[in-house]
Amino acid sequence: MAPDPTALGAYLQARRVLRTPESAGLPGGGRRRTPGLRREELAALAGVSVNYLVRLEQGRHREPSAEVLAALARALGLNAQGRRHLFWLAGRPDPGPRIAAAREVSEPLRHLIERVAPSPAWILNRRRDILFWNTGAVALLGDLADLPDAERNQLHLTFRSPAARALWADWHLVAQDTVAQLRPILAGVPAGDDIEAMIADLVADDPDFAALWARHDVARACNPVRAVHHPEAGDLVFEAELLDAGDGDLQVVLLDPSDASSRGRWAAYVAGRGDGRLRSVARS
Repeated sequence: MAPDPTALGAYLQARRVLRTPESAGLPGGGRRRTPGLRREELAALAGVSVNYLVRLEQGRHREPSAEVLAALARALGLNAQGRRHLFWLAGRPDPGPRIAAAREVSEPLRHLIERVAPSPAWILNRRRDILFWNTGAVALLGDLADLPDAERNQLHLTFRSPAARALWADWHLVAQDTVAQLRPILAGVPAGDDIEAMIADLVADDPDFAALWARHDVARACNPVRAVHHPEAGDLVFEAELLDAGDGDLQVVLLDPSDASSRGRWAAYVAGRGDGRLRSVARS
């Protein structure tokens, strides 16, 4: 990503205003004309000059060093996601400690996934591991709990599972979406994250993935229509929706039957299975 000094400056100003002196370990100093930290205070906490900070906030300085960005992140009390965003705005990889891909799904989010059944729904983390799913997902994708951990992954199912390839009538669009969604994920993770190793393996082993990766497509959304050749329920059409959750580290994938025929046949098929399997899986 090319550095955007204007966006970086706006982000620094916004976070400075929200950082109270008390939260930064400074005395409150009574009533203030403006909320948050003064520029002088933030500059002192980060170990930079006031003039330098002014130029950063006004978008007149490009490419601050990783050391300066790390100091500003500490002074502003940014969480892991905020720090990653700061480095991303500056066009730099975050050299800080690696942030493990999320492995936990909150109870409210689990209940949400359960309630949308029989529509298939599942939850992915940054590595694209499938952490939780509902009965609709079992009916569509098979019993995910029976898969080894390494195979309970969207990248594996899309590119290395013959059954999954046969399931999607529009497999190429599904694959294209899956690959394009990886680039925004990579923009927000530290260099050396294990998802990079997964991508390197797929580039080396799968010509279809390698060709799509070479296109450099970038997308957060997906093609809304998913045509399915289900081996038992027949031909169906779903509408796909992706929702970010868990502070952006989780993603909900929801497929909803798009027409009355698909909706009725799918509901009857899922109800007829009667397996009710709903299991959350955390990678070890």
